[in-house]
Amino acid sequence: MVTTYLASIPSPAQGVWHLGPLPLRAYALFIIIGIIVAISWGERRWVARGGQKGTVTDVAVFAVPFGLVGGRLYHVATDYHKYFGEGKDPLDALKIWNGGLGIWGAIALGGVGAWIACRRRGIGLPAMADSLAPGIVVGQAIGRIGNYFNQELYGAETTVPWGLEIYERVDPVTGMKDDLNGIAVDTATPLMTVHPTFLYELLWNLGVAALIVVADRKLRLGHGRVFALYVAGYTAGRFWIEMMRTDEATMVLGLRINVITSVVVFLGAVLYFVLAAKRGERETNVEPAPESELPEGSAEDAEGEKVSATAAPSAKEDSGEAGDRPAPDAEASTGAAGSTTPVAPATPVTEDPAKQKQPGE
Repeated sequence: MVTTYLASIPSPAQGVWHLGPLPLRAYALFIIIGIIVAISWGERRWVARGGQKGTVTDVAVFAVPFGLVGGRLYHVATDYHKYFGEGKDPLDALKIWNGGLGIWGAIALGGVGAWIACRRRGIGLPAMADSLAPGIVVGQAIGRIGNYFNQELYGAETTVPWGLEIYERVDPVTGMKDDLNGIAVDTATPLMTVHPTFLYELLWNLGVAALIVVADRKLRLGHGRVFALYVAGYTAGRFWIEMMRTDEATMVLGLRINVITSVVVFLGAVLYFVLAAKRGERETNVEPAPESELPEGSAEDAEGEKVSATAAPSAKEDSGEAGDRPAPDAEASTGAAGSTTPVAPATPVTEDPAKQKQPGE
């Protein structure tokens, strides 16, 4: 029986191109683009909140590597059967270019990296997280395009007009099946048409970004509440999208592990959002200005205080020396006005010849 589809979304024929010996992978390319977008947008939001330009980039130097490691660790831990056991190669766990990053691990360990960077600069992590939140979720949306090129993260077969066509891919050299690195054999005859759950998440993430931006503008959220709203919004969508997926996954209590993780993280994010409201108004001074950018006169006043403090003891010493030794003109004036008796000349004080001041000194 032949089923005729009204319409469908074709998958790319391949997800890897070679520039000589160098493989260009769509998955990696879109991950990089997503990171760039997140940093750029986060930088603008941080500056708008009173922060210094370049701070977000400095934080990203720590957060991005930590996030990549965390994302890979979560993926390997929850899909360990793909890398360990009979017939498996544990070294494949290091091949991050083949795909496999868990957003939960990326955010968790990336947050640790961001915390380290924030402490080094003397700024608060919650304010930084609020600035980065919209860019992060948009970066996730962009990264999902990489899943499209990899023909992964899809749902059950469907007849909806936006169904995704899945093709058979083979290694052009060996002719062996290779869904990740191969090239489609026949794009006219798909193996199946499925729910594009990666696309559902992409669109959901863009909606979450719009939601938190509007909420931030209307409510002037602070103290990490924008980030908490992002986490709650993302996990709410991930819950139902994960339920639609049919790819292999670790099961816990009869549910995909990411479904359970979504519920737990969602509850934590909502709790934080409510409790953080007690901290009051949004932060007004997210990052102290560098000394070179202090208002004019501040540095001079500070320097003046230092000079005054340094000069004070010298003035005191000068005052004391003057009081112990009256000026000759004052002695002569007193003698002339108060008495007709000539004033006896003062007996000169004999000093050590070695200490006498010599001419020309």
